[in-house]
Amino acid sequence: MSTHDGKTAIVTGASRGIGLAIAQRLIDDGANVVITARGEDALIEAVDALGPERAAYVAGKADDPQHQAETIALAIERFGSLDLLVNNTGINPAYGPLLSLEPRAAQKMFDVNVLSGLAWVKLAHEAWMGAHGGAIVNVASVAGLRPAPGIAMYGVTKAAVIHLTEELAVELGPSIRVNAVAPAVVKTKFATALYEGREEEVAAPYPLKRLGEPTDIAGVVSFLLSEDAGWMTGQTVTIDGGVLLRGGV
Repeated sequence: MSTHDGKTAIVTGASRGIGLAIAQRLIDDGANVVITARGEDALIEAVDALGPERAAYVAGKADDPQHQAETIALAIERFGSLDLLVNNTGINPAYGPLLSLEPRAAQKMFDVNVLSGLAWVKLAHEAWMGAHGGAIVNVASVAGLRPAPGIAMYGVTKAAVIHLTEELAVELGPSIRVNAVAPAVVKTKFATALYEGREEEVAAPYPLKRLGEPTDIAGVVSFLLSEDAGWMTGQTVTIDGGVLLRGGV
């Protein structure tokens, strides 16, 4: 028997990168998965790779209430339940010091990175988990644990995600567990600006001497969603190749 046999998961922001790797790992571990992202073409390609018999998609913006409701309804109608939720969507449209950040950009980051995750949890709770239980993982970042010059507002939102995880764990227990992961730099299109053309230099402070791969995150997320982590809630698991041990982000 696989870890997640008979369970259904929603993974947001999963047409590529960390989200797609999480979706693939959950399918490998027995779950059916509904993935979301803004671009339909990329989602179609992702579902083809995952296997249409075990995966479905809904295209839309993560902070759009109609999109959230449609995705949750599809998961329950298509696969019969909604047991697992991974809030992976995150944006970082602006780089630079906090005081140079346009208020509109800061608000959008908070809406997508923090408030949309809360909205997904609320709807999942109302539609299924409140009556049947479940497990949730929020994808945060090491930037939410240490100051991160250049991506400071992103770090502020991820610190909020970490605290949101703790608050939800207290409120939703004992039937729903809520945990988070905090990756360092992972080799995805989203993080390209942080390492492109200088990967060896960026990886040098990491004790493991490499940057992360999406699969490094996916395995930990699957564990946190599983019964093997049945006595864990409100925790943030740092997945960083050891870089925080050296004082870096």
